Amino acid sequence: MKTEIKPGVVVIGAGVVGLSAAIAAQARGLVVTVLEREGPAAGASAGNAGAFAFTDILPLASPGILRKAPKWLLDPLGPLSVPPSYALQIAPWMFRFWRACSAKRVAHSTAAQTALMDLSKAELEPFLAETGTAAMLRKDGNLQVYESQGELDASLPGWKAREEHGIEFRHMDTAEMAEIQPGLAPRFTHGTFTPGWYSIADPKLYTLALADHFRARGGVIERAEVSSLHRIEGGVEIRTTDGRTLRAQKVVLAAGAFSHQVARSLGENIPLETERGYNTTLPADAFDLRTQVTFGGHGFVVTRLSTGIRVGGAVELGGLKLPPNFRRSEAMLEKARRFLPGLKPADGVQWMGFRPSLPDSLPAIGRARATPDVVYAFGHGHLGLTQSAGTARLVADLLTGGKPTIDIASFSPQRF
Repeated sequence: MKTEIKPGVVVIGAGVVGLSAAIAAQARGLVVTVLEREGPAAGASAGNAGAFAFTDILPLASPGILRKAPKWLLDPLGPLSVPPSYALQIAPWMFRFWRACSAKRVAHSTAAQTALMDLSKAELEPFLAETGTAAMLRKDGNLQVYESQGELDASLPGWKAREEHGIEFRHMDTAEMAEIQPGLAPRFTHGTFTPGWYSIADPKLYTLALADHFRARGGVIERAEVSSLHRIEGGVEIRTTDGRTLRAQKVVLAAGAFSHQVARSLGENIPLETERGYNTTLPADAFDLRTQVTFGGHGFVVTRLSTGIRVGGAVELGGLKLPPNFRRSEAMLEKARRFLPGLKPADGVQWMGFRPSLPDSLPAIGRARATPDVVYAFGHGHLGLTQSAGTARLVADLLTGGKPTIDIASFSPQRF
């Protein structure tokens, strides 16, 4: 079969990270083609909570999660679950996650995460202006709520770490919370408001707008599922599941939860797992939501989008093949109805998506071991949208031979 020549760069993945990287590369004068197995915004970029969570610098892998996990795992519909049929398969990843929870590793991951957050926040608004999407940005903040003084006290070390990194927040009592977000159930006695928490009007519409911007400037998006990459003289050979063979000078692998399968063809075994996230999007008049509300003790958030009120979150470590368990969406919606007594839970649309997660909560950003002509940009977990603009800047630096804007050693794909 004839080999198709793709001049310049091929980006694999048309989610928010892949398209942001494609646009950043395009802005450097590179010719860019995007390959996507389903189409733009088909995966986690479509159904996430829409937050730019720049204050969320603490890794999921932490001593606090270890303390909560046993209780959570006892509830199959709770904030964290592992389906029994998947438990043996995920055991090696869980062992790496447990090791990443040591105090030394958490401190390292927090510093690295903070650097990427700071870069992403600095890059975001110029990127939105460049792509014509600035009107979609919202700065409504986030209210984390607690059910007791003890629950607030347990969170204070995390807030101290944020304070040390210059993150603004304010602890509140019930009266202060009601000023920011009326309608909370009285069981929530304390809260913490972070004004630096941004959001996007709708993550799917935003990602589709990035695709339109990319195409308008000469970029090409093709439907193709990549099966393998191969180092060749002067570039990279790309093979697809339908038998096509393509050739490019450079490749960016940003295929989300499917990225490790492609990386395996280059001889790399990257321990990527899938956090299956669930949500229900209700009509816009379902509740008078004025800020994102995080129910941290229950593992979910309620977010106001231009297209409705989204109730979602939680973590199901169940891989890519098990069917969705929408009882998880229903359980979160039932809790939201109790926590926000005025919420109208009818006419919701359920969704499940795959969050690509690495054991230490940091993404893989860097060159492949087999060839410097392949750049990895995946594994952002809950923070793909948040870190998309910063990741795009780093990818563009790597593609053009420049020194990355921040030290990316902590994000090395070869760190495991």
